[in-house]
Amino acid sequence: MAVAQNDIHYFGIRHHGPGSCQRLLSELETLKPAKILIEGPSDCSEDIQWLAKHGMTPPVALLAYNAEQSGSSLYYPFAEFSPEYQACLFALQRKLDVAFIDLPVAIQLAKPEPQAEESALDDSEATLEKSDQEPEAKSETEEPICSDNPLNESSEISKDPFSYLAELSGYEDGESWWNDFIEQNSDNQSLIFELIETIMTELRAHTEISDRDIQREAYMRLEIDKARKQTEGPIAVICGAWHVPALKEKHTLKANREILKSLPPKLTKSKVRSAWVPWTSPRLAVASGYGAGVKAPQWYQHLWRHRDNPQSLSLWLGKIAQTLREKGHIVSTASVIEAVRLYQALAVIRNKPNVGLEEVRDSVISSVCFGEELQWREIEQRLLLGNEVGSIPDDAPLIPLLEDLQKQQKALRLKPEALEKNLALDLRSSAGLTKSILLHRLTVLNVPWGKITDAGNSRGTFRERWILCWQPEFSVQLIENLVYGNTIELAANNKLIEAFNQENQLSQLANSVQLALEAQLNAAAEVGLKRIDEHATHTTDTLELLSSLSPLISIVRYGTARELSLHQIGELVERLMVQAAVSLPYSCRNLNQEEAIHYCRVINQAHQSILIAEFEQDLMSEWWSSLRDVMALDSADAQVRGLSARLLYVSEKIDADRLHILLQRMLSSSVEVSESAKFFEGFFDGVIDRLLFDTSLRKTVENWLIDLDEDVFVEFLPLFRRVFSQLDAMENRRFLDTVLNGKQNATRGTTPDLSLTDSWTEHFTAVSKLIRRDTKWTQNQ
Repeated sequence: MAVAQNDIHYFGIRHHGPGSCQRLLSELETLKPAKILIEGPSDCSEDIQWLAKHGMTPPVALLAYNAEQSGSSLYYPFAEFSPEYQACLFALQRKLDVAFIDLPVAIQLAKPEPQAEESALDDSEATLEKSDQEPEAKSETEEPICSDNPLNESSEISKDPFSYLAELSGYEDGESWWNDFIEQNSDNQSLIFELIETIMTELRAHTEISDRDIQREAYMRLEIDKARKQTEGPIAVICGAWHVPALKEKHTLKANREILKSLPPKLTKSKVRSAWVPWTSPRLAVASGYGAGVKAPQWYQHLWRHRDNPQSLSLWLGKIAQTLREKGHIVSTASVIEAVRLYQALAVIRNKPNVGLEEVRDSVISSVCFGEELQWREIEQRLLLGNEVGSIPDDAPLIPLLEDLQKQQKALRLKPEALEKNLALDLRSSAGLTKSILLHRLTVLNVPWGKITDAGNSRGTFRERWILCWQPEFSVQLIENLVYGNTIELAANNKLIEAFNQENQLSQLANSVQLALEAQLNAAAEVGLKRIDEHATHTTDTLELLSSLSPLISIVRYGTARELSLHQIGELVERLMVQAAVSLPYSCRNLNQEEAIHYCRVINQAHQSILIAEFEQDLMSEWWSSLRDVMALDSADAQVRGLSARLLYVSEKIDADRLHILLQRMLSSSVEVSESAKFFEGFFDGVIDRLLFDTSLRKTVENWLIDLDEDVFVEFLPLFRRVFSQLDAMENRRFLDTVLNGKQNATRGTTPDLSLTDSWTEHFTAVSKLIRRDTKWTQNQ
């Protein structure tokens, strides 16, 4: 029975607890309250009505946010098995008064003021005007549906009281303890809420209660007192078990208000918004980082849906077996039967009142997985967390961007799921292109529902591969973009335009233009191209010019798969390439090691893009001429010179004789060893396999290495190892054979001795006779 006080009945529950939920509904049926009060933000009580609407499917969350402050928001998640959710349905279906009684979000989202004046509480309304800045998350069994800030309490008991009890009782964690003693305990059904209050009272007596809890509980007492004065009949108060003793304490109206004096003023109604948003089953877990959570939401959902079925555990075991079979594992019926026997025995041995998740898990690992815990790990996340995403009624108020997104999701048949899902798009089809545009626009808005894996790497540039995974916090990230517009297209355009106007790096501008064109944000793309054109006119930074070439050339390539406006880009790319080619020989002098490495990476990337672009001969001549100048310039960095020489040699823009003369000079004793080593690294980094079939190159390098003093060789050994490590095992074997035997394509074994030709003829005749004899013997068998 409930803990009663002056016809006010207190139900201390565990948030997201199916056992608590079932007992609560039973008590409410018996009590028949006139009003139900629930721990939740009091200024969001009007949102409760939507929970009973058609199309509202948990898990969902009440999202409250400050419309004028980016990043200021709170979540209050509800699961199907949450006592608060079922209590709301109970009241709505019976047309009972129901309200939240915790601190308003207008207070929780307010910023504290250093010198706040005394709060103005109206005696007749008993309303609160001040509170602290943000809600904090309590342990998984305390705080229901609040946010994700950890408690700041000195006492370990206060941080997680049920883990403390679990440790005393020999349990793995607080959740296991609560399950056995509260959730699945069939004993003392009528006294369970009194038992919970007794436990919480004793724990609180040995715990330093945080200021945060003291303030919240004072506010809830005021709300309960106000409801008592306005209601005829019993009142049911549903809150986290931790708060029941405090809510029953005797406090005067003045004392409660005194506790609340130091809190800041609440926000005005125009600033505070609230709306229901879809939640995901994995986010109901403790590991998600949110204050309210259970480690196995799918397990609790199963218990709730099959609460009246005596075969519920057998059904759960069947689900495990099916999941393992889908993973390719062989699961026999005999193994499943043995697992049932084992978890029953484990519950008895462990002195558990009922079989719990731990017993089922251990029996499955032992009997079904044959002791291989890895098999269980393969299905654990999918089985216990699931991938369910809730839904909101079509007519429910939503934030504009989320409403726009849901419309597009329905139109494109892109269902948000909480587990990763692969998506391959063909950009030549209208559906594939439209999906790609949406995902790219969300990327602009910092909502990474989809992450692209290999754009353009499958069947040319006409395909994209994405990994989709919806997270609840994406709703908040959409809220933060409301300042840019009410539709995804408008917000993405405006956000990119703002970024373009603030960006001064040419390469970043080019990357952003590529993203704008992929997302078909034409207004932003035009601004970006204009900014690139302006910036390129005044820049003398060679690295910026080179870095911008790859994304811009990629844009030109995308023109074959997308309807993009590319008339400006071709001329812009050509101008940038000429500028980069002219400035390159003058910029790669006096570089330190880190700068040289960066230059080589950027030059190599730009070079590969230039080759793909297939510029006209005159433009390509500018690039080849620039590389030749770098290669011949003694004042240029040796590593960059080596790279330039290699790019020219591989593209057959210098002949072998000229290259070998350069190598012999750069790897001779007349050049500092450090410079020779840098040239060697620049030339051979990534193409060391050329030594396998280029005898002249190999001989030059071999002579240089042999002539090095031992101390010098050891000094540069890490560099040599790094370069030669690019050969795989087979190439290493061939290289060693080639060097040791002095032949370009040496293989294992020795050179044939021609003087043994006659002996080989005799040997071949003898072997032939043996083979024929063996064939006849086989036929006779």
